[in-house]
Amino acid sequence: MWFRAIRSANPMSPGTSSILGDVLVGQRGRPRHPRTALITGASSGIGLELARIFAERMHNLVLVSRDHQKLLGISAELEHQHGVTVTPLSADLSTIDSPEQMIAELNDRAIHVDMLVNNAGFAISGPFEQCDVGACMQLLQVNIVSLTHLTRLLLPQMIERRFGRILNLASIAAFVPGPLTVCYNASKAFVVSLSTALSHELRGSGVTVTALCPGPTQTRFAERAGLTGTKAFSENVMDAADVARCGFDAMMLGKPLEVPGLRNKMRMLPLPWVPRRVLAHFSRKYHEKSPTIV
Repeated sequence: MWFRAIRSANPMSPGTSSILGDVLVGQRGRPRHPRTALITGASSGIGLELARIFAERMHNLVLVSRDHQKLLGISAELEHQHGVTVTPLSADLSTIDSPEQMIAELNDRAIHVDMLVNNAGFAISGPFEQCDVGACMQLLQVNIVSLTHLTRLLLPQMIERRFGRILNLASIAAFVPGPLTVCYNASKAFVVSLSTALSHELRGSGVTVTALCPGPTQTRFAERAGLTGTKAFSENVMDAADVARCGFDAMMLGKPLEVPGLRNKMRMLPLPWVPRRVLAHFSRKYHEKSPTIV
C-alpha cells in the first residue's frame, strides 16, 4: 500500500509542478483573487519558507507564531517585496483556546482563509518516564489538538466556497515506532491518519488535504528537541526551502501524501515488510546521542 502511495508522490520538476498547481487553483471556480493562506509556526524553518513561496505567488497571508516581533519583521518584508497583505497573529497553540481565539479575530477582521498550513509542531526526546509531563501535554496539544481544532474550524467555510487547500506537517517518523521520541512519532502518526482519511472524505468537495512527511530538515527542530548530535540529524538532512517547495506543490496539486526527497522516499519503501520491533530498534539508534570522545 505504501509503495503505491509513494509512487503517486513522485516529484515533478519544481517549476512544472508549481505552475500546474497555480493553474489548478485558477480553474476551480475562480472565486476570489488573491487567496489567503494561514500558516502556523511561520516565524522560522519550513513555515517561514512556505510563507515566502505563497507571497511570491501573490497570495495574502496570515502568519501565526508566539514570536510576535519576529512576525512583524517578516510581514513587513513580504509585503514590501511582493505587494501582498500579511496579517501577523501572535498565538500560543499549546493553549486549548488559542484556535478559537485566532478564528474569532480573523472573523472580526473579515479575513477568509482559503488555504491552511498546520506547520507548528515540536518534539521532545529521552526516555518517556523521564520526560516532563507538562512538555508532553504541550506537544500533544500543538501537534494534534490545535491542528485538528483549526482544521475543523476552517473546513466548513472552505466546503461552502467549494475551494480549500490544507497542508498538515507530518513526518516520516509517523510510520516508525519512536523509542526516545515516543510522543512525537505517535503525534505524527495521528496527523497522517487524519489527513489521509479527510482527503478521501472530501473528494469532490473542492477541498483537498495533504500530509507532508519530511525527514530530517535543517531547522531549529533538532536543537529544541534535544536531538543535535544524533545520527538522525548528522546525515541526509534536507534544506527547509526544498521541503517547503515540495510541500507547496503537493498541496496545490491536492496530493494526499507527499514525502520530500529521493532519499526519504527510498527509506520508506521497505517499511511494510520490516517487523515493527526491528523498526523500533533502528529508530532508537538514530535518536541516541553519540558518546562524546574526550
